[in-house]
Amino acid sequence: MTYDSTLKYLVEQYPQAFTRWLFNQEPAEDIEILNTELSTEPIRADALFFVRVADAILHLEFQTLPQSEPPLPLRMLDYWVRLYRQYRCDIEQVIIFLKPSRLAGVFVNQFTERNLSFRYRVIRIWECDPQPLLTTPGLLPLAVLAQTEVPETLLSQVAARIDMIEDRQQQRNLSACVQLLAGVKFDEQLIQAYFREDMMQESVVYQRIIRQGLEQGLEQGLEQGLKQGLKQGLEQGLGQGLEQGKRNELNLIKRLLSRRLGEINPQLQNQIEELSFDQLEDLGEALLDFETEVDLTNWLNQFRDK
Repeated sequence: MTYDSTLKYLVEQYPQAFTRWLFNQEPAEDIEILNTELSTEPIRADALFFVRVADAILHLEFQTLPQSEPPLPLRMLDYWVRLYRQYRCDIEQVIIFLKPSRLAGVFVNQFTERNLSFRYRVIRIWECDPQPLLTTPGLLPLAVLAQTEVPETLLSQVAARIDMIEDRQQQRNLSACVQLLAGVKFDEQLIQAYFREDMMQESVVYQRIIRQGLEQGLEQGLEQGLKQGLKQGLEQGLGQGLEQGKRNELNLIKRLLSRRLGEINPQLQNQIEELSFDQLEDLGEALLDFETEVDLTNWLNQFRDK
């Protein structure tokens, strides 16, 4: 959720930067952010927006690892078909892998079956030249993951570029994005050595992540609480029902014994109260044959002696 929220913010705030980088041309200013829910059955693309200058849709898919269900190539084909059905224009699809990996999936850029061959672009960010990313503020968070022989030097370069941003709110927001994405590659102590944690906490990105986390936690908590509460309620209700049923049965047995044998001595009454629900039912049948209190005593002794 942290990476998705960070990248979604970057794409929504800096669509020109992404289109300039990936199309290698100057985009129009009027870029429309499209709804990421695609019919017919709703599925969501991580980052999807419309580039009017090229009359094309640029579909970005960010991944840390290639594992996916359904597999990524099939997902990309599914996205393409749905997008083309809806918009009937050129579609440029790009998967950007964020975490260095040698798994075969990060090198796959096509879906092939009998009578079908479909391709898309794959970018392994750790193989990218960091310079184009360092020159554009909106791409600085991706720059920390780019190719370098000295990762810490690249991290310090990005930190220096962040410090040069004059707009304080933009500086906070991009600093937060850099810190969050840098976690893919760097340990926390090194990140904190170059970036102020308070800047991240003051950013809208961090606040959005916290808000989403709270909403998700609340939703899960309500769901779990409902299930737990229902279970506890059923258990409590069943227990209370059994207890009430036993009390009713006990009162009935006492009344029947009083009618049949007269007043029962307190010691025998205590023994009767210790009987289980099933034993009380057995006593309810047996007392029909009692003639004296001795019969009741003998019947109770058989349970005491067991």
